[in-house]
Amino acid sequence: MTPRIAKPLERPRDAAEQAELERIAGEWIDERIEAAPASTRRQIIRWLVVLTIALVSFNIVGPSVVETLSSAPRLATLTWWWFPIMALLEAASFAAVWAVEWIAIRRAGWWEIAMSQLAANALGRIVPGGGAAAGALQYRMLVDSGTPRGSAATGLTATNILTFGVLLGLPFLAVPAILLGLPIDRGLRQSLVWVGVFLVALGAGAIVLVVSEGPLRVVGDRIQRVHNRLRPHAPPLTGLPDRLIHERDLMLGIVGERWKRALLASVLKWLLDLGVLVAALAAVGSHPALPLVLLAYCIAQLLAQIPLTPGGLGFVEAGLTGTLALIGVNGGDAVLATLAWRLWSYWLPVPIGGIAYWVFRRRYPSGSIAGG
Repeated sequence: MTPRIAKPLERPRDAAEQAELERIAGEWIDERIEAAPASTRRQIIRWLVVLTIALVSFNIVGPSVVETLSSAPRLATLTWWWFPIMALLEAASFAAVWAVEWIAIRRAGWWEIAMSQLAANALGRIVPGGGAAAGALQYRMLVDSGTPRGSAATGLTATNILTFGVLLGLPFLAVPAILLGLPIDRGLRQSLVWVGVFLVALGAGAIVLVVSEGPLRVVGDRIQRVHNRLRPHAPPLTGLPDRLIHERDLMLGIVGERWKRALLASVLKWLLDLGVLVAALAAVGSHPALPLVLLAYCIAQLLAQIPLTPGGLGFVEAGLTGTLALIGVNGGDAVLATLAWRLWSYWLPVPIGGIAYWVFRRRYPSGSIAGG
């Protein structure tokens, strides 16, 4: 039986409890490293499949990227002071992510968190399905800087779970305004209501899995059965329900009594990035209703999770420009506002992340462990 982690919101942990949590977390990540596939041939085949799918996907959504980038000369027509406003909002959004990671990891400094997150974020935007690669890079960088392996692994995982959960919850802020008679097209209202119901269901399901063991055991048992039926000749998967519960408790235990600050920072991360889009729309002279912009933003961020192209490239542009047009933004203005937002949230962080990686490696060469 896997060891259980104390419930997270009861009281602050003392040094002995924290050390035990980190020991268990270290064993947890060691198990996953050892269980990782070692076949180079299999990895090469997987990457070829991923790249092929990415090329096909980009061929489909590529025109939307070309259309968006072709609007770049029009950025010069925007009033200059909108750019520092968008830059400050995006920088604050990144700082909010660093705050969540600092709360979740506990044993890493702000500088190490900021540099590693910028570098990992850049990698995640240039490779298809870059979330896993980005997480692995940031984990490696934090460990090289002296962060305990368990704290780094579980802290990063808790951060991802919390921030994505908040993203699913943001549409709750917009649905009441839509239901209470915001003046929009009837067909669009019905579509947005369905989107809201879907996101509400996802959020409710996530809450149930976090606070209750029964549904999580059922999910784990079903996944385990399906896995074993699809791979009858492989060693059977066992103990998945207990492992899911153990890992959920581990994730919650990492945030612990500071969950309110972590939740606030997660909300600010998304709202500040949303502010960049609102500023971009204002810069092009468009002022749609904020609840509708929020829904358009949430849809774009969910499209960014599609692992077929780097950072959802193409899917985000097509989805956001189309949604903005539906809520009343002029087609040309929608394309320009999308480009201005993606400039700060997608394109510029890539070279900045490369610089952050170089600076980080100057202080912590690859493979070194700070402090022994």
